[in-house]
Amino acid sequence: MSGANPTPGRGFSGGENLDPAPGGGYPGLDGPAPSASPDLPINRVAAALRRISAVTIGQPLEDDDLGSAAASLAAVADKLEEAAAASKRNRRTPGPAGFEGMHPQDHFPTSPMIGFANPVAPPVEVWAVPAPGGDGGRELRGRVTFDYQYEGPPTCVHGGAIAELFDELLGLSNILAGVGAMTGTLSIRYRRPTPLLAPLELAARHTGREGRKVFAWGGLYHDGELTAEAEGIFILVDFGKMVDIVSGNAHGAHSAEGPLVDADWQRMMADAEKRKAEGPES
Repeated sequence: MSGANPTPGRGFSGGENLDPAPGGGYPGLDGPAPSASPDLPINRVAAALRRISAVTIGQPLEDDDLGSAAASLAAVADKLEEAAAASKRNRRTPGPAGFEGMHPQDHFPTSPMIGFANPVAPPVEVWAVPAPGGDGGRELRGRVTFDYQYEGPPTCVHGGAIAELFDELLGLSNILAGVGAMTGTLSIRYRRPTPLLAPLELAARHTGREGRKVFAWGGLYHDGELTAEAEGIFILVDFGKMVDIVSGNAHGAHSAEGPLVDADWQRMMADAEKRKAEGPES
């Protein structure tokens, strides 16, 4: 096994010798992320919806103002639903090594954490920096500010939002190392309350592998002080198994807007069924 094996209960390892520091090194090895451009129409829609969410959750509004806004927003939703195709928007899924030459932010443009196109996302901005050792490895740095809709205890970021953040960052750090995998165990240590409406710095890195198990670490900082850290054990899943998982979840499942899987996954599922029907090669 290479790297550090997480040892829950004995202190997390993996956050040593962070250079650049958490939140440092922007814009990273790849420059600005194309998927984060504020000029993309889908990102403009998401940004407007985030503003609406933050102000309606965090600040007092009169019922008359809310009622008027609700009517206008419902009309916009009706228009978009009418214009949308009766299918799912293609969502490219990276393999264990991701997409060659792609900015880490661009791997998941509709992610509920790092996706600038997703109004549920804060969003978290991430970039790649050189990993220690000078062997060409890459690890993550990032930054985020959590708005009113992510509040847990008064003035603090909700612990569940922090857990989701780490799941995303650790998984992406493994992709940068060429061993993207599915979450098996995620352990989080909340060292101090993480403040709402405050700029936060992030770091995450792949820390090792043992067979199908892949290990990663991440840290969340405010003004250079660690507020929470996580270590994860991820499980490598081969492509055939992933197709089986998608097929099982998609069987007979449809949302009000369209199918659960996009055209690419429908094609891969059909190819897998064809191979099964043909049987093993003699």
